Amino acid sequence: MSSNIWHDENNWTHIDWSLEGVTSKMLDWFWCNMEKGDLLWHPNQHLGLTWMKGRGVVDLKSPINSIHIAPQKWGDGKVMELYIRMDALENVPDDVRDIIKYDHVVITAGDMMGRINEKDPDFPATTWRVHQWQSSDDGVVGMSSGMNRGNENDIDSGMIWAKHGSEEVGNWEEFLPRLYELYKVIESEELSPCYSFKLAGKGRQAKYTQL
Repeated sequence: MSSNIWHDENNWTHIDWSLEGVTSKMLDWFWCNMEKGDLLWHPNQHLGLTWMKGRGVVDLKSPINSIHIAPQKWGDGKVMELYIRMDALENVPDDVRDIIKYDHVVITAGDMMGRINEKDPDFPATTWRVHQWQSSDDGVVGMSSGMNRGNENDIDSGMIWAKHGSEEVGNWEEFLPRLYELYKVIESEELSPCYSFKLAGKGRQAKYTQL
């Protein structure tokens, strides 16, 4: 795995990355089955992912609009119970979609303020994460990006997330090919769903081709 962390003038912190032996379809599968690999994604800082009742992937026709609860402890030692919604592209602000440049993307809206419950699936986002990728000669190349609304000048918090995020990305290379192969024996689409996050177009014009 190779990666590079950088910060742009629009308050985004980006991680450019490339992975060997990981395919676009494996990443499609991962985002539909996060509960199966969450502890492996970051063994030292993830504390166990659950889907919010009534909003999990198996309750929907696709993972779009699902909400998962992801308690985590990052490098600064703070424990957070993150509520994370996987958003439809048409519900994402223009300035978030502007950074889409690869042909697969997952965009998540998050909230760290403790206001969320299962009766409030449309909570206002305070954080955005954009994970995008496409196939390369020996695996995938991609970029993960984070931005916190209301902390426009807080580069330090972006870098704390980026350290965590780059470690997550690197762990994909270590566990995802093996986990994906193990779950191939599960034929039930409810138990092991895989929806494609493939795009047509880039930036604000990007649209999912199958979701």
